[in-house]
Amino acid sequence: MSHAEPSWDLYRTFLAVLQEGSLSGGARALGLTQPTIGRHIEALEQAIGFQLFTRSPQGLAATEAALELRPYAEALSSTAASLLRAASGQGSAVKGTVRVSASEVVGVEVLPPILAALRERYPELVIELALSNAVENLLRRDADIAVRMVEPGQEALVVKRLGAITVGLHAHRRYLARRGTPKRFEDLATHSVIGFDRETPAIRSMLKRIPKFDVSRFALRTDSDLAQLAAIRAGFGIGTCQVALAERDRDLVRVLPDAFELKLGTWLAMHENLRSTPRCRIVFDALAAGLAGHVDP
Repeated sequence: MSHAEPSWDLYRTFLAVLQEGSLSGGARALGLTQPTIGRHIEALEQAIGFQLFTRSPQGLAATEAALELRPYAEALSSTAASLLRAASGQGSAVKGTVRVSASEVVGVEVLPPILAALRERYPELVIELALSNAVENLLRRDADIAVRMVEPGQEALVVKRLGAITVGLHAHRRYLARRGTPKRFEDLATHSVIGFDRETPAIRSMLKRIPKFDVSRFALRTDSDLAQLAAIRAGFGIGTCQVALAERDRDLVRVLPDAFELKLGTWLAMHENLRSTPRCRIVFDALAAGLAGHVDP
């Protein structure tokens, strides 16, 4: 006897429970009731013939089988979201949804005025902004367009190199008035330096370019670039900041410019299938034009 194929709704519920770690969390994430979520999981387990979660006093634990299914459910979720975005923009008018991925700092500090001007020109355009320092997979369509500080290596992408974003060490005037301005790299040993918490491959390659930067003495560690920027603005100490951003704020002063300068190549990328989609092409071109004022050629 053949079973009907499980509907996408069941996989969506499964993924939500997996991500949230409980039936109640999955229910909140999807706006459904807990009994409905429970029924969905039971129906999916029955349809595929094995258990997805074990119940314990601590809550739900995913089985090995569930973890094996996870990437496929994530791919389904991403495809369904892409399908809805594509459906939302049918016709030649610039309308519908475009998902843009960018780093935290670029998304919060640089893109909003560009997107505001874009929305004024195209009032039927909807922007989804995904902020993360992780690289979104454009071939899997986790995003339509990405602003990246790493050269896209995937094929089937339209890629435009925008230039480079210069990063330097900065501090608030108030901090420097209190603690003095370092004259040499070695002087940082007596200062409050703001830095990262965990070393990523990108940070490792940065440190190779500036071997004298002593990471063992950080007075504040955080992996959030926005938190680092906020700490610099609050006068906590000296940290890395995009030079173009600091130049907008008269209270931020660049220190040791000759000893510390990083050039981060900046690219704009989208799936080549979207090249002929009016809404995506318009957003791609607007981002390229808007970011041209923020990057060095």
